[in-house]
Amino acid sequence: MSAPQSAPPESEQLPFWRDALPAVFVVLWSTGFIGSKMGAPYSEPFTFLAIRFAAAAAIMIAIGLACRAPWPNTMPRLGHAIVVGTLVHGVYLGGVFWAIDGGVPSGVAALIVSLQPILAGIAVGPLLGEKVTTKRWFGLVLGFVGVSLVVWQQLDFNAGLSGDNSAGFAVCILSMLAITAGALYQKKFCTGEDLRTHQGIQMMVAAVLMAALSFLFETQTIDWNPAFVFALVWLVLVMSIGTFTLLYVLIRRGAASQVSSLFYLVPPTTALMAYFLFEETLSVLALVGMVVTVMGVALATRR
Repeated sequence: MSAPQSAPPESEQLPFWRDALPAVFVVLWSTGFIGSKMGAPYSEPFTFLAIRFAAAAAIMIAIGLACRAPWPNTMPRLGHAIVVGTLVHGVYLGGVFWAIDGGVPSGVAALIVSLQPILAGIAVGPLLGEKVTTKRWFGLVLGFVGVSLVVWQQLDFNAGLSGDNSAGFAVCILSMLAITAGALYQKKFCTGEDLRTHQGIQMMVAAVLMAALSFLFETQTIDWNPAFVFALVWLVLVMSIGTFTLLYVLIRRGAASQVSSLFYLVPPTTALMAYFLFEETLSVLALVGMVVTVMGVALATRR
C-alpha cells in the first residue's frame, strides 16, 4: 500500500479570497447587534427570535430540498444538529436578548460573552486535542483586555450587577458557556455535515424553543413598522443564514481557539458602527482598546 500523500500547503488549497473570510465574518456578526437594537423596541425578545429562526429555517430547508442536499439519516447525526441548534441559536442568542431586554447593560453582556475565547482555549485541549501555544494564550488575554477597554464606557456595575439583574447576569454567563460549547461541539461532531440541511434543522429547533418561551412568558405583540421589518429581514438573511454559515466554514477550516478569538473583534466593530449610525460616543480609551484588541487577535490567530 502506498503511503498517503501529504496535503498541499493551504495557500495552494484555498483561493486567495478566503483569507478575507475572517474579516467579513467579524463585520457581518457585528451588524447583528445593530439589527437587534433596531428591532428590539417593536417586539419582545423571544417573539422576535422565534420569527427570525422560523423564517431562516424555512429558507434553509427549501434550499436543501431544492439542491437535493443530504440530510442526517441517523438518530445520532440528527441529535448533533439538535444540540448545536439549542446551544448556539437557542441558549446563546435567546439568553443575550433576554438579559439585555431585562435591563442588563449591553456593555456588561458584551464583556461576559467576550470570555468565550479564553474558555474555548481552556477546553480545546482535552476536548479536541488542540494545543494552545503561549503566544496564542498571550493574544487571548490581550484581546480580552482590549475588549474591556472598548466597553468600559458602557459598563454600569451598579445596574449590571445589582440584585435586580442577578438573573440576567447569570443568563449572560449561561449564554457564554452555550456559544463556547456549541462551537466546540460543531467542530467535533458536525464537520462532515451538509451546512444547508444541518442549519435548517438547527434553526427549526431554535424556532420551536423560542416560540415555547414566547408563549410562556410574552404577549407576542409586534409592531410591524418598516424599521422592524428591515431589521428582521437583515437578521434572517445576513445573520442567521449568511453569518452562521460563515462561522461554521471557519470552524471547519481552522483551529477552534483561533476562530473563537475573532469574537474579540466584534465589540470594537460594533462600537464603530454605533458611532456612525446612532451617534454613540467613542472615547479615547475605547480607541486604545480597539488597537489592543486587534493586536491580541493577531497574536492568537497567527499561524
